[in-house]
Amino acid sequence: VQLVESGGGLVQPGGSLRLSCAASGFTFSDYAMNWYRQRPGKPRELVASISNTGAGTTYADSVKGRFTISRDNTENTVYLQMNSLKPEDTAKYYCSRGGSYWGQGTQVTVSS
Repeated sequence: VQLVESGGGLVQPGGSLRLSCAASGFTFSDYAMNWYRQRPGKPRELVASISNTGAGTTYADSVKGRFTISRDNTENTVYLQMNSLKPEDTAKYYCSRGGSYWGQGTQVTVSS
């Protein structure tokens, strides 16, 4: 199993970023996928989840209405669209399969 995140960076408050996670080494369409984040000095937290078909999604209350998780099973990729970003969204974001397999993470910094 390999998960490779990309798309992080520095963005101003109110801005947007789209994270991508390219998956390989397993049948992607068989598994739900998750995005987690770890803010400085805090434990890793679940941000969003998507079912294997993409029909079902769930979000942490802190990002509901601002973030959207999606997937493309033809491209073996899961996305996290992040809008209206706040400084408290600053974190390293990780793609995960079931909390057992993790990517290396991508840093998101929200600052003016």
